Amino acid sequence: MASGVLFHSCFLLSYYLIGLLVTAHNVPQAQLTPHNGQHLMKVSIGTPPVDIYGIVDTGSDLVWTPCVPCNDNCFKQIHPLFDPKKSSTYSEISCHSEKCQVLDGGHCSPQNICIYSYGYSSGLAQGVLVKEKATITSTSGQAVSFDIAFGCGHNNTLHSDVQATIGLGSGPLSFVSQIGGKRFSYCLLPRGTEYTDASITSKISFGNGSEVVGDGVVSTPFIARDQYFVTLEGISVGDTYVSFNSSGKASKGNMCIDSGSPMFALPPDFYNRLEVEVKKQISIDPIKDDPNLGTRLCYRTKITNENGPILTVHFEGADVELKPIQTFNQPLKEYEYYCFGITNTANTEVAYMGDHYQGIYGNYVQANFLIGFDFETRMVSFKPTDCTKL
Repeated sequence: MASGVLFHSCFLLSYYLIGLLVTAHNVPQAQLTPHNGQHLMKVSIGTPPVDIYGIVDTGSDLVWTPCVPCNDNCFKQIHPLFDPKKSSTYSEISCHSEKCQVLDGGHCSPQNICIYSYGYSSGLAQGVLVKEKATITSTSGQAVSFDIAFGCGHNNTLHSDVQATIGLGSGPLSFVSQIGGKRFSYCLLPRGTEYTDASITSKISFGNGSEVVGDGVVSTPFIARDQYFVTLEGISVGDTYVSFNSSGKASKGNMCIDSGSPMFALPPDFYNRLEVEVKKQISIDPIKDDPNLGTRLCYRTKITNENGPILTVHFEGADVELKPIQTFNQPLKEYEYYCFGITNTANTEVAYMGDHYQGIYGNYVQANFLIGFDFETRMVSFKPTDCTKL
């Protein structure tokens, strides 16, 4: 999730398809791999193509990757940096171009090249906006390529071994906007899958054929503010309903769906009332006064369907059921602690991100759902799915 520096918050560009017609039987599709609480999409950039693995992030727009040369602050990456000098299709974008004009955090270099600055909770990403060829696979097995504007990062201070980001927001420079798609969907693997079987991957699909349909699908309207904001009305703990707002009706668009952030974060009042009810419905005593945990609600016994409550998230017109495996996690692998995975926004960067940011529906609770975003209907859909089987 990016926030602008302008801190970026969680015109349709031309769509170029090279050598292959996209049909319902040939859906552009990419591999997703879990990594340290994020989900990485494989894209090939340049000519000849070089594979990059970027964090799928519905909370930001820009597609960018660390590039050669990268300054001394650049954190060591697990994948090679993109070298623009080795690509015949690389070209820098003028700061007077329309693409640069719509870029939050864009400004002009002395050479009239478009420069971007993006702030994230873990650091800053700066570089040049360029035009390049991006290639992904498809359901037919053939490659599809698009000309896109993306960021070539030369000054990145983020403390992460994977910095490349595939912005999937609703703004004009996001990957999905640039390739001309009216919809996309993804299925995220449960946290920790990479530790049990590193060969398991899932999928993200774009355009016609990526619709989320069939039994069990529920849908809720979204408000597009470069990101996707939905309305959370309340959460049921078992059969007990806890409303989002104790003093009245929940405001529209109070929750950002953010695949680039692991956390499910709620406003303090709502979170506190929810935690009280969760404690009531778990007969085990929680851990107290452990300096490793702070104020987190944690147990020494694993919380399962047998001893923990099912939480039903009540979005406007859509009820999404979360089992204990999605709401409790083991934050410290060396300790047998099992902690409530929903958090209080007062303890996060959300507290500083403006009034419309009341909460984040992050990737941890999105796992094992096929989730689709449709720009024509302005709906986001959820379908319970075993994402390891896709």
